[in-house]
Amino acid sequence: MKDLLGLMGKAKEMQAKFQAMQDEIATLEATGQAGGGLVSVTLTGKFEMKSLKIDPSLFKEDEVEILEDLLLAAHNDAKNKVEQVMQEKTRALTADLPIPPGMKLPF
Repeated sequence: MKDLLGLMGKAKEMQAKFQAMQDEIATLEATGQAGGGLVSVTLTGKFEMKSLKIDPSLFKEDEVEILEDLLLAAHNDAKNKVEQVMQEKTRALTADLPIPPGMKLPF
């Protein structure tokens, strides 16, 4: 019975740590770049776009497709950075838990 109570206590503690981590990730910002910095996108930890910067040299009528590609690349770069930080924080938090490799957690 003591083991069950101890396990429940650890579960509540872990839940609080996960909530704190999620709150921390929500305040995270990551900036992705493309075209050697000609386009940059900043995303929050919730993948909301916070800012977009485009070098004026890209505003040429015949280069619209290049600009579109650079926007996508910068967004994906920022998204990958946010996901990487999330994975690192999750790994650090769950390092002592007996979780099977590859198991996805609920966030």
